[in-house]
Formats: sequence, C-alpha cells, structure tokens
Amino acid sequence: MKRLFDFLISFVALLFLMPIFLLIALLVRVKIGSPIFFIQLRPGLHGNAFSMIKFRTMNNSFSATGELLSDAERLTRFGRFLRTTSLDELPELWNVIKGDMSLVGPRPLLMEYLSLYSSEQFRRHNLRPGITGWAQVNGRNAISWQERFKYDVWYVENQSFWLDMKIIWMTIKKVLACEGISADGEATMPKFTGNKE
Repeated sequence: MKRLFDFLISFVALLFLMPIFLLIALLVRVKIGSPIFFIQLRPGLHGNAFSMIKFRTMNNSFSATGELLSDAERLTRFGRFLRTTSLDELPELWNVIKGDMSLVGPRPLLMEYLSLYSSEQFRRHNLRPGITGWAQVNGRNAISWQERFKYDVWYVENQSFWLDMKIIWMTIKKVLACEGISADGEATMPKFTGNKE
C-alpha cells in the first residue's frame, strides 16, 4: 500500500507542479548555472546506492589557493531560498516514482557514513529513504546526529499509513514556517564523524 500511495501521489504532484518545476529549472540555469540538477549517490533500502536528484543550490567557487570553498560559502542567495522553501527537493519525486525513495522515510544521507553507523543506527536503512521523515518534523537539521538517528529508527519500528499522513501534514507546516533549515553556522548539518564514547 505504501509503494502504491507513493507512486500515485508523486506522479500527480509532478504533473501538477510541472510549471513550477520548469520555472525553477530556468532560474537555476540563469542564477547559478549548469548543471541544473545536483545528482549524488546516496544509500537507499538496505544501504544500496541510488542516484538522488535535487535542484542545484551551490556554485563551484574556489579560494585563492584553488581549494573548493565550504558548502556555506558556496550556497547562493537563490539556493538558500530553494532550501528554505524545500523547493530544491522537488526532483526527488522522480526518485519516488522510480522506487528509489518513499515520500516518508529516513532521509538519505552520505554513502561515506555507512561504515560509521552502529548496528542500531543502520536500521534506518530497513525502509526506503524519504523526501521527509520523522526526524525532519522533529527538528530537521537543527538537532544532533544522535537525536536524528533515534527518530529514524523509531519511525522504522512504528511506520504506518496514518503516521505517514501525520508526517506529511507536519512537513507542510514546518516548510511554511521555515523551521530547522540548518544547524548554526552550517549550510545544512556538520558532517557525521561516527559514534564517540
């Protein structure tokens, strides 16, 4: 039922939002440049890699010494607007249609984190990753990694259709309120470096 719901809602949403999708694509091309999309391998169900697609929000600026600037420094004004409104996430609807992702589930993080999880934390990969999730409506990027993983595992253990409906409704309210966009001083969150005693 979850997979069918994901497919139908994402398909209808993509059709309905296509004019906005095309407008954002044009503005990204004009204001940030090519490529329009940011595509990156992320761990999906059982940790298997898939290509996640988002609208690009950062430029490729380098320092005087030739080093790529930090994410916070490369995040453009328009890119910040896309992240604040979560419009950069719209292309992930295609990932849901393909079956890589779900509308609701633990957010797909970086491949490099896989080896850093405890066995309990790795349980977040027992479900397809989501565009939004329980951690996102309980603090998003403003909470600690440990809190985030606890929310993710709790969702895996308690997932239901009605919980998904609650999370989607809470996500809409959080997006409108622009809450939890980033941790202090970060474009999103600091890197996860493992579980330290």
